[in-house]
Amino acid sequence: MGSKITGFGAYLPPETLTNSRLEGLVNTNDEWIVQRTGIRERRIARGEGTAALAAKAARRALADAGRSPGELDLIIAATVTPDCFTPSAACLVQAELGAVNAAAFDLSAACSGFVYALDTADSFIRSGKFRTVLILGAETLSRIIDYTDRSTCILFGDGAGAAVVEASEENGVLSTYLWADGASGHVLRAQALPQDENPFGTRAPREISDRAVSMAGGEVLRFSLSEAPKAMDEALRRAGLTIADIDWVVPHQANKRIISGIIRRYHLPEDKVYMNIDRFGNTSSATIPICLAEMREHGLLASGQRLLLVGFGGGLTAASAVIAL
Repeated sequence: MGSKITGFGAYLPPETLTNSRLEGLVNTNDEWIVQRTGIRERRIARGEGTAALAAKAARRALADAGRSPGELDLIIAATVTPDCFTPSAACLVQAELGAVNAAAFDLSAACSGFVYALDTADSFIRSGKFRTVLILGAETLSRIIDYTDRSTCILFGDGAGAAVVEASEENGVLSTYLWADGASGHVLRAQALPQDENPFGTRAPREISDRAVSMAGGEVLRFSLSEAPKAMDEALRRAGLTIADIDWVVPHQANKRIISGIIRRYHLPEDKVYMNIDRFGNTSSATIPICLAEMREHGLLASGQRLLLVGFGGGLTAASAVIAL
């Protein structure tokens, strides 16, 4: 018994943060941002938390799969921006959907989170414990961004993507590969709670810069250009395939320079690599499922296709999967 993705869904909040709007916040301009990142705009959630975005994406994925919330056995939410420490984002989604038969938990692997969640769902299904799993990648990164920091505020946006993974005699998850380098995790960091305060003393409110994303951009770029291809190569090796056997490469949407590096590394035509970074920016764990949902909506996915997914980023982590539709 294997597993197969049967439904995709995504939700992007309606408010758009354009490069021209950022010009009023930091010393930057549209040309500078596009040249370095490929990003022209990103979405910002107002009055909606991570779980709310995830629930909307989940409903669309369930509809695409022809499944009801009551048929779910498990919900896994990949996120680094949960609305609260407990209940988890997955539990909040379970309640919103009325998925009364589903277990639920969160997973934190940043930009590799969706592929980590896919691997986890596939493992549960192969073990025979569950048959129908909802996996989510959802973020409200705008809540942990310092909009006076030009190096980070131009990159990140909010959004959610979802997929339904089901037990299948026709194996759809051909291989997965997960990897981490925690020793280098400090180069991309967001501090959850202050570590230097007396819990019994009087604490002043913390500045956003104390908990905002901080990033050593050059080191993250080098990591991504090195480890993303390694993850892709290993997933292909485990699937017994080569890049020539792949119909679509769906990379994490971190920076167009990284995606262009992948294209050059594998001598790929650009129309074989899906990109939407110009419209949504980097939504961390949500980028890959948002891409997949868009591809489904635009009629780009067909039965029998093989897709290579690759995530890389905070942790530091890297992950890849080969799936068949």
